Amino acid sequence: MLKSALRLLTVATVISAAAAGANAANPQVGGAAMAEDKNIVENAANSKDHTTLVAAVKAAGLVETLQGKGPFTVFAPTNEAFAALPAGTVETLLKPENKAQLTKVLTCHVVAADAMSTAIAKMIKDDNGTHDVQTVGGCVLKAKESMGKITLTDEMGGVSTVTIADVKQSNGVIHVVDKVLLPKM
Repeated sequence: MLKSALRLLTVATVISAAAAGANAANPQVGGAAMAEDKNIVENAANSKDHTTLVAAVKAAGLVETLQGKGPFTVFAPTNEAFAALPAGTVETLLKPENKAQLTKVLTCHVVAADAMSTAIAKMIKDDNGTHDVQTVGGCVLKAKESMGKITLTDEMGGVSTVTIADVKQSNGVIHVVDKVLLPKM
């Protein structure tokens, strides 16, 4: 009788743990909860780590697009990633006369698909260690996996690491990255 009760308790614990994992909440980003029923722009606007990205999206006129149906995968650089660019780069890109260049940079962070990290990792494995990622902006990023982390190499040779993966949105997914991905200009 005791064995049966212990077995039932063990089974219940395993089922409960599996259910909790299946319903795991989105990771917090920039100190804010990310709601799966909000779109990419709504959630990014709540992250204190993405104020530069949100300002850039507004300056480029991409708010409406990224609030659209999608699905989109956004590799979202942090404020620190933008700050690591050469001095004056962000300020220059935010000027109205540089809107086309800013749009190109930002759309090289967007893929027209809902690509969770497990799917990206599988594509990397299926492609023998490097997967070409086509972005909305026409850039080709090289996705690799290194020590359990996904990295993206941009067209200028810069390497960005996904620091927070699989932040589900109502219109896709965000993966937080530690570097701004740059297109060939």
